[in-house]
Amino acid sequence: MKISTTLKWITGGLEAFLAIPILGGIIIFGTSWTPLGIMLALHIVTLIFAARDFTSKTGSIFGIVTSVVGVVPFLGFIMHLVTAIILLLDASRSTAQEKSI
Repeated sequence: MKISTTLKWITGGLEAFLAIPILGGIIIFGTSWTPLGIMLALHIVTLIFAARDFTSKTGSIFGIVTSVVGVVPFLGFIMHLVTAIILLLDASRSTAQEKSI
């Protein structure tokens, strides 16, 4: 499995966790938005590996935008959810392509 695919699974799972309405909000507010900075760094690293592996970069780009606008409570929830879906679909597509080779 390519590193970019593994990172997409990880970041997609973390985005899905942060999209849990009350729990995600408590974690983000309770840690002074630190998870958004960590996710920003992870999305940038994932983007670099996706570019290196010539795989889709859409999920990582959405993740970067989500990390920036995630400070807005309801918009952040929606963006975390959308980003998680995009990343997990992209990771599953990449995994299927890697298995067919």
